[in-house]
Amino acid sequence: MSATSSAENDLYQEVVLEHKRAPRNFGHLAQPTHQAEGTNPSCGDRIAVQLRLDGSQVQDIRFTGQGCAICMASTSMMTEAVKGRDVEAAQALQQHFRAVLTGEEEPGEAPLGKLVSLAGVRRYPSRIKCALLGWHALMHAIAQHEDEEKRA
Repeated sequence: MSATSSAENDLYQEVVLEHKRAPRNFGHLAQPTHQAEGTNPSCGDRIAVQLRLDGSQVQDIRFTGQGCAICMASTSMMTEAVKGRDVEAAQALQQHFRAVLTGEEEPGEAPLGKLVSLAGVRRYPSRIKCALLGWHALMHAIAQHEDEEKRA
């Protein structure tokens, strides 16, 4: 293992453990406007995401549930990354994050910010679903928003 990949691995482990120990934006959101759940039956991860949208902006976001360290860390970091941002920016970020984890994009090519520290998950294909579970729940909650706009 090269010094660079060893340093990347150390950072990955440190970030995952920190967010597992102290997940950001964990808990129920008072008066969410949108919410969705995600479940990974193969490993038992279960995440619920609650949003408060103001127009197309993610005004607030919280999540509850339980899961492995990768699932919890990724969902925690997701809430930090999308809070205060536009729905379109959240969707674009999810697409880049997924593309990096599945090998369609290189970590340095995608505008991921701190999420790049989770790029190491791509070395563990069976854990990619864990890292994406909270993101899938977020996308389902956003889809509710888009459905409501179409009906309006």
